[in-house]
Amino acid sequence: MHAFAFQTGRWRVRHRKLRQRLAGSTDWIAFDGTCSAWELLGGGANVEDQMLNDPAGPYRAAAFRRLDPATGLWSIWWFDTRVSAIDPPVVGRFVDGLGTFLADDTLDGSPIKVRFLWSDVSTESPRWEQAFSADGGARWETNWTMQFERLS
Repeated sequence: MHAFAFQTGRWRVRHRKLRQRLAGSTDWIAFDGTCSAWELLGGGANVEDQMLNDPAGPYRAAAFRRLDPATGLWSIWWFDTRVSAIDPPVVGRFVDGLGTFLADDTLDGSPIKVRFLWSDVSTESPRWEQAFSADGGARWETNWTMQFERLS
């Protein structure tokens, strides 16, 4: 319970995204956004509402997180206004302040693994990153980072 309590509040978010994923790209785009997050279900769930000022076009996104009390694992679903489908959830937990969440998915019709990492969660500037692996998790390419800064 309360694993995502650190995120409760309002945030300025600095995004960095690879222009192309799993294509050997080193071309990053950077932009700002905002996020509001709060707990639900007595701390057994969390939701975040984001506004992303992506240069390709601003959009809204949300994440919904839910704890399975039987396993202690969190599932995280991400969805946004650009597509109607909801991605498969990444599933994981926090260990020693690092949250690691994994899923199987596809990219351009090919199977991939997805990893979310949450770090620095005990600070006023937590960090989230997303990485993909095309080789079953042997090598990971970080393709998106979010640096959060708490707003007063």
